[in-house]
Amino acid sequence: MTDDAVPSENSPSGTTDQPGQEQLWLGWSRRIWSRLNASLSRVHSVVGLAAGILSILGAVVSASQFFKPAPGTGEVLAIVQEARSQRGVSGATIEILTPRNEVVTTLSPDSLGRARAALQPGPYRLRASHPRFGAEVRSIHVRAGQTGEVHLRLRAGASSPLTQAGRAVSEGVGSFRRMLGL
Repeated sequence: MTDDAVPSENSPSGTTDQPGQEQLWLGWSRRIWSRLNASLSRVHSVVGLAAGILSILGAVVSASQFFKPAPGTGEVLAIVQEARSQRGVSGATIEILTPRNEVVTTLSPDSLGRARAALQPGPYRLRASHPRFGAEVRSIHVRAGQTGEVHLRLRAGASSPLTQAGRAVSEGVGSFRRMLGL
């Protein structure tokens, strides 16, 4: 070793650094650190932005699961409309019934005449009624994981069972006459 060589604590196997190399090393490391510091703030910003986007996407996916029917159930979308104008009827009452006329649930449609219900798979009847219109009944078979859409078109008139029966007979007779050409 020469007199002007200084042993370095970080030098491997007892090698020595020239006096000035330590200062070069410190200067070089400070420059790298200052560049890394600037780029670390950029990385931090990008990571924060990505985390925010992932959080929002997770919330959207989670919310979409909220609106799906539970596994093993199906969904009914009932649309109540006025027969002439096809406009939604908002003040109607929709009853979902079993084939034995047992009420499963009662729904109130929104301003567009739409109402949804999650149901167990099987046959159901939907009955829509409104004070200004005659009642309408439709049948549907609900399947697991699927949404069945039922259009209930209400006609002007009273909604008594007698009026409904009379209308059904009248429509049946009219269809029969048209079929025979009378």
